Amino acid sequence: MSYVINSVKCLVCIQSSTSIKIKKSNGKDITVQFFLLEVQYCNSLENDVKSMFDWFRQLLVKKESPQSSSSPHVPVRTPSPSVDGASSLVPTSTPNPPPPFLSSMIRWSQTYDLCVCHSPVDIEEAIRLVTYLEKPACGLRCFLRQRDASVGGAIPTELCQAVQSSHCWALLITPNFLLDDWCQYMMHQALSEGPMSNRIIPLVLNLSYSQYPKELRFYYYKDLSKNPERGYTQVYKTVLKYLEDMDEKDAAKVDCNMHSTSNRLEGASCFPRTKLSSNYQNSEPLLSLQEIERTEAADS
Repeated sequence: MSYVINSVKCLVCIQSSTSIKIKKSNGKDITVQFFLLEVQYCNSLENDVKSMFDWFRQLLVKKESPQSSSSPHVPVRTPSPSVDGASSLVPTSTPNPPPPFLSSMIRWSQTYDLCVCHSPVDIEEAIRLVTYLEKPACGLRCFLRQRDASVGGAIPTELCQAVQSSHCWALLITPNFLLDDWCQYMMHQALSEGPMSNRIIPLVLNLSYSQYPKELRFYYYKDLSKNPERGYTQVYKTVLKYLEDMDEKDAAKVDCNMHSTSNRLEGASCFPRTKLSSNYQNSEPLLSLQEIERTEAADS
């Protein structure tokens, strides 16, 4: 057998051959022959033998193509990669459901859960606090002056309404807070709405104790200069505790009203029956018509 490589005629000699039977997945056998070749009269043997090998491989494919075409095509399914490693990365624990009191009527009676009182200079710290509290894991409703105040509204009216329509108030007390008149206004509005209550949450940042407002000396405060993330968490827990207490008080009040109403209804219904039964028991026994006639005849 001769073969032309780069315009040079080469002689290909088959020295020996070997046959191997391979059983396919469909049950049929395929015979594959391997040949030991010897190339003669060939220059640049390294590159030309590679080219000749490609030609010989294509020749074997052409010879087996009629046999393979007669057999039905069976798609080879590659094994899917194991998902055990990937599934182990997915957390198996489901997120905790929100507390039931977050959907209570007492909570939705106000527009906001927390009103953040801050100086415009400290807007970045206020945004960080609000972002933490409004993320889906917390889900609180916060009032931020630069975002939620009505455009064109009077500043005193907007700030007063924000305080009145919020359950709790977070005071971001900084040196800028003490110099801002509107911050002082909102602080006094909060003190007038809920004096001596746990609705006011003082947050101190870059402020010494000597600068702390005297109006808030009887309130515990949280210093955000040391660990802001922990301070945000405590604010969240404080608001939740207040909402939970309000929900329990509202439920107890409803139960008390229902109990008193049922007692009044029972008393009103029993009172006439008691009166009628007592009148009936105290009255004289009635006589029949025959007994009356016999009594009259005996008297006559």
